[in-house]
Amino acid sequence: MADGINLKKPVPSPDEIAHKAVALIKSKANPERAVGAQRYFKDQISSYGLTSDEVRDIAKNLYADVRGVWSVRDAIDFCEILLPNKYLDVKGTATLIFLRYADDFEPAVFSLVKKWLSRDYLDNWASVDVLCPDALGGLLEKHPSLVQKIKDWTASPNRWVKRASAVSFIKLARRGKFLDPAYAVAKRLLSVEDDLIEKANGWLLREAGKTDMPRLEKFLLVHGAKIPRTTLRYAIERFPEPKRRNILERTKPSTSWPSRP
Repeated sequence: MADGINLKKPVPSPDEIAHKAVALIKSKANPERAVGAQRYFKDQISSYGLTSDEVRDIAKNLYADVRGVWSVRDAIDFCEILLPNKYLDVKGTATLIFLRYADDFEPAVFSLVKKWLSRDYLDNWASVDVLCPDALGGLLEKHPSLVQKIKDWTASPNRWVKRASAVSFIKLARRGKFLDPAYAVAKRLLSVEDDLIEKANGWLLREAGKTDMPRLEKFLLVHGAKIPRTTLRYAIERFPEPKRRNILERTKPSTSWPSRP
């Protein structure tokens, strides 16, 4: 306060930062690179063509505008504005700023993220994989009671909810934590015929195997031919080549021959 004038800088609102974010992203749009980005996705996506580094820089600079003054609620409101935007770069910027508040997430965020997934706000594998390992993985670690809830996500009709059930355990399983629920989720997803789920499940199994390879091998051999080959090939990537060949052979689906009339 100087001469009766309040010099305190006003706190930028979520709407103001969202508007600034979109303007910054559009200013760096690269149509040629946007077309190239499509090759990483089987489903149609929309992109302004920013690189990952450019998105991270924008998120970092925007966060500097609100650091220390925004609450988790503000970050949620910010995401509610930007996540419905169809552009991958916009979703990514919103997610990266939201994750800055991960240490303060409460269990209510768990249901909130499921709502975003169910409404297809995170409608591609990249958006799901940026948000869920940190946001939901951290919540699962702090609040183990949420584990049963995320197991139930495996039965969701929404593919992004199902993918999230697997990738949320990625960083935990990599550290040898929550392996029992990680394998339980993996088992439930074996029957899902969806390339994006099969790959996510294989990724989860590969990470789970990093600290306990014998357990991963046993799981693969027990479930054998029930495991989609895409899932299996992801899961065995860390095994030595002879072991990979052996597991592939021992889990090969058997050929059923028709009986003679």
